[in-house]
Amino acid sequence: MDISRYRSRIIDKTIEERFASSGAVLITGPKWCGKSTTGLYHTKSSVNMDVPETRELYRLAPSLVLDGEYPRLIDEWQDTPDIWDRIRRRIDETGRRGLYILTGSATPTVEPSHTGTGRISRVQMRTMTLFESGDSTGAVSLKALFNGEEPTPQPSSLNYEKAIRLICRGGWPGILDLDDDAALAVSRDYIDALAHSDISRADGVERDPSKVRLVLRSLARTVTTPAKISTIRDDITRNLDDERGVSERSIQSYLTALKRIFVLVEQEAWTESLRSKTRIRTMPLRHFVDPSLAVAAMSATPALLLRDPETTGLLFESLCVRDLDVYSSVLDGRVYYYRDEKDFEIDAIIQLNDGRWGAIEVKMGMHQFDTAAANLIRLRERMDGVLPQPSFLMILCATSGFSATRSDGVHIVPLDLLGP
Repeated sequence: MDISRYRSRIIDKTIEERFASSGAVLITGPKWCGKSTTGLYHTKSSVNMDVPETRELYRLAPSLVLDGEYPRLIDEWQDTPDIWDRIRRRIDETGRRGLYILTGSATPTVEPSHTGTGRISRVQMRTMTLFESGDSTGAVSLKALFNGEEPTPQPSSLNYEKAIRLICRGGWPGILDLDDDAALAVSRDYIDALAHSDISRADGVERDPSKVRLVLRSLARTVTTPAKISTIRDDITRNLDDERGVSERSIQSYLTALKRIFVLVEQEAWTESLRSKTRIRTMPLRHFVDPSLAVAAMSATPALLLRDPETTGLLFESLCVRDLDVYSSVLDGRVYYYRDEKDFEIDAIIQLNDGRWGAIEVKMGMHQFDTAAANLIRLRERMDGVLPQPSFLMILCATSGFSATRSDGVHIVPLDLLGP
């Protein structure tokens, strides 16, 4: 694999930091998001465990696979799960740091006997953010916002049509030099592979590809919404010839399998707000790991989305959450959502481990900004006396044309200006 043209990833710094304190680093994430290339960038030798000959060699002489110039990449380690414990023992025996990088596009069906705590550090990888793909200038830094810095006015080239293009193209590293039609075809092929083989590889359960497609389509139609399992079941049953439909238990197994191969990502409810007297909803919101998969699962196209602003808005929100998830991870933060029993909601809450937090509303158009700003201020007032004041309130958008700070203190930031 040629890494001479390696495009830097935000996760690089995290890997370097973990290497300094751990014997190995495990990089997890969906197929084709760039794990192997990033692993190669940080190592001096490699071996791929999804090659049958390599697995056979490992069974005959494990040291021939484990030994090499360090750091050493063990790619797709989950295909030989017991290698985890051998690596852990090797780390204990040598006492060295930075020996291995392991990559995996699925959770192993047989869990290792030891978690690897203290020896193997875990990092999660997603598809490329707009900053990593070169579609965002990063002029507005999330880190700077948490430090209380006010963003300076900057021009944005993002608009409704371009936002749709970025949603449909996706953040797969291998598609950046493709035209839009070819890039979307890649996501459609990804959905085909999920339906016919990849989801079954997650847990060894053979599934009907037509039902897998219906599950994926229903998830795409309900992206960024707290859809109950019963809602997904009813949606699928309406499109099945089989009168028996599909059980809620079966649907849950589909969702679990999709999470095991890192295709489905859950945005948890903001539990810090449970310290207030307001009751909140706690059902997670579901996202595809990349919004282009939702587009492909619905058989949508840029032309169709142009005429469907409601669906486009949901997909744009999912795109924003993807980028926020990556940017906040290097700050030791997580992305949540807020929704109370009266359906008052905020699209994203980022909370750092040190307790700092910021609130974000995602909006496509400027006509929605006043309502979004009012919601953000309302949340700040609700949390007054419960939590410290938020580091920032932000409207993350597509069509404002520039970044700015309103008179009420709410920042307006187009997504193509946001960075880590």
